[in-house]
Amino acid sequence: MLITPGTLLAKIDTPDDLRNLDQAALPQVCAELRQFIIDNVSVYGGHFGASLGVVELTVALHYVFNTPDDQLIWDVGHQAYGHKILTGRRDVFHTNRFYKGLSGFPKRKESPYDSFGVGHSSTSISAALGMAVASQLQNNPKRHHIAVIGDGAMTAGLAFEGMNHAGATEADLLIILNDNCMSIDPNVGALREYLTDITTSPTYNKVKDEVWNLLGKMSNFGKSAQEIVSKLETGLKASLLKQSNLFESLHLRYFGPIDGHDIDHLVSVMNDLKDIPGPKLLHCLTVKGKGYGPAEKDQTKWHAPGLFDKVTGEIKKKVYATPQPPKYQDVFGHTLVELAEVNEKIVGVTPAMPSGSSMNIMMKAIPDRAFDVGIAEQHAVTFSAGMATQGQVVFCNIYSTFMQRAYDQVIHDVCIQELPVIFCLDRAGFAGADGPTHHGAYDLAFMRCVPNMIVASPMNEQELRNMMFTAQSDTIQNGKQAFTIRYPRGEGMMPNWKTPLEAIEVGKGRKIRDGKGVAILTIGHIGNYAVKACELLEKENIQPAHYDMRFVKPLDEAMLHEIFQRYDSVLTVEDGCLMGGFGSAVIEFMTDHGYMARVKRLGIPDAIIEHGEQIDLHRECGFDPQGIADSVRELIYTGRTVTV
Repeated sequence: MLITPGTLLAKIDTPDDLRNLDQAALPQVCAELRQFIIDNVSVYGGHFGASLGVVELTVALHYVFNTPDDQLIWDVGHQAYGHKILTGRRDVFHTNRFYKGLSGFPKRKESPYDSFGVGHSSTSISAALGMAVASQLQNNPKRHHIAVIGDGAMTAGLAFEGMNHAGATEADLLIILNDNCMSIDPNVGALREYLTDITTSPTYNKVKDEVWNLLGKMSNFGKSAQEIVSKLETGLKASLLKQSNLFESLHLRYFGPIDGHDIDHLVSVMNDLKDIPGPKLLHCLTVKGKGYGPAEKDQTKWHAPGLFDKVTGEIKKKVYATPQPPKYQDVFGHTLVELAEVNEKIVGVTPAMPSGSSMNIMMKAIPDRAFDVGIAEQHAVTFSAGMATQGQVVFCNIYSTFMQRAYDQVIHDVCIQELPVIFCLDRAGFAGADGPTHHGAYDLAFMRCVPNMIVASPMNEQELRNMMFTAQSDTIQNGKQAFTIRYPRGEGMMPNWKTPLEAIEVGKGRKIRDGKGVAILTIGHIGNYAVKACELLEKENIQPAHYDMRFVKPLDEAMLHEIFQRYDSVLTVEDGCLMGGFGSAVIEFMTDHGYMARVKRLGIPDAIIEHGEQIDLHRECGFDPQGIADSVRELIYTGRTVTV
């Protein structure tokens, strides 16, 4: 089902077509663009509220600036659907986030209009500044550089670092602060309160409009007048707000706040800002989900709602005849509360993902012991380390892909200091439609190489509960080691998942089935694929053994001795990178202990794997059930040495 665009939108194949329109036509373009996004996402799914909130901003930017020569960077990229539709991808937009289709985020190799690949937050200012400085070095003073960043992304340290540097340059950089008081969940922290002060000060907003025209006229009367204007403008902003202006203190010219849904005013202001040199910030007020009532009312729910009826607003959910397994994240959330109700030392920490990680369950049940620290993964880890020094039992829940941003803190602030922080890494392995910026491909490799770290992964919900129970026990908390538990995005395997909590011996695996010829070694949820592969092979009278290793660090050495003494062919399977991962750990053990065996490793290769449903990506990389079965057959029938 292809969505038909409106009459004006149908004629816009590039921003040049948009710029050829009379400005009076822009409100209709905005209305048609908003409707096209609603129509497409309701049928095909994807991120929703963020793109609706920046429709007018998107149109104004491409109307005023000469993209792609002028460089436009969308922070994170959830909000870039309108940008994609206006830049030549309208007719293939229905493939967005599907396997082999458009990426859900801006991507340099997808379009020249995607100036910088994004997916993680808070990178836009630094990237745009780098581009602006490069343009100076290349003597290209007419090129503009625009970073569009949300107030949620502003909470990350990288955004501040970029602004701090930008203010010390003369680079032609425009930062557009898209202020909607939201990231995925409502924003938290002092910056949110500061922006609220700016946007709600009636005195500031009234006088600002009256004085700006005067300041603009005075600035035309030479350098001395310009210096007076600058001081007067800065003093006005500070005195009316009864505090210094954060952005002005970083030497960024601050403009705003303005209505981010008034297309005519946006165009007028942006045209004016084109002629103002140096780094500057335009503060735009927007509403996430603008133009679609249900999305405006419940912005978290409508961040990425899945398929829905655009008329009624009913989100479509599959109806099952039998009970289904829960999502791993929900098992984490409910189990954390269950543990915290018994152990008063337990606290929970998440960097801006309470609903995505299900930390919101604890935030509702025990609010004084659950913390959303904003988009600040580095702070989340060191904050957790600080609490651990005082005897708190800290469950720090971060998506695997976002933990990459806090790796230094894991090493320096947690493991070197022998602090028993518990890291629960959600979305480990392939993340699905979000693609390579969100795949949790590397955590097994980068966590297992750090001293004072235990690394585990559950094969099902019961194992997750038991690992969490083990990690918070006095034995582990007094043992001076951090504990990483990684689990995938999506559902588990057990509809009746709330099993009694039991401690697991650290470094102890389990044998799923005995066999002959080949031993399959798995880590984590992907072991369930091996179970299905064994069922397929059973029909051919092939009977591989299957071991769920549970721990990558420490490895179950007794079990590995048994395996290498009994089997001359070993297959390792992991939903993680092959380089340095679980399979590498097994080969290291084999080499260190003088064993000789044919080993084949299945996992994520040394390549960037694009987006798609998880099963599609598993199949592409050869570790879906059929791929595992094929590898067992290869080991049995070919007898050739497999490269390791």
